[in-house]
Amino acid sequence: QVHLVESGGGSVQAGGTLTLTCVASGYTITNNCLGWFRQTPEKWREGVAGITTDGGLTYYSDSAKGRFTISYDNAENTLNLQMNALKPEDTGMYYCAPGLWDYELSTCRPGVLWGRGTQVTVSS
Repeated sequence: QVHLVESGGGSVQAGGTLTLTCVASGYTITNNCLGWFRQTPEKWREGVAGITTDGGLTYYSDSAKGRFTISYDNAENTLNLQMNALKPEDTGMYYCAPGLWDYELSTCRPGVLWGRGTQVTVSS
């Protein structure tokens, strides 16, 4: 059975750090990119960061640039998101998803496979 499992979320104060991890099981990622997406009560899943599976290209939202780092371990089928200098506006449910790299927009367009997400809450 195919699973994507996100972990590493939690509650931190502004300025804190979290590292999110996404592990794919029962599934060999053949997509050419993976991404992290954030969902809030006000907004459906928006892209936060993405990476091609060869690691050659990355995408960061404007709010994530300079603070977040995405990485992918091909051998372990594991996607990570290092989140530094967290802000209250980073609060949300974070999901990972494999997808297709959009070379025009330089972003990872998610497919239909999603995990259950991991909650990140940043207090001021």
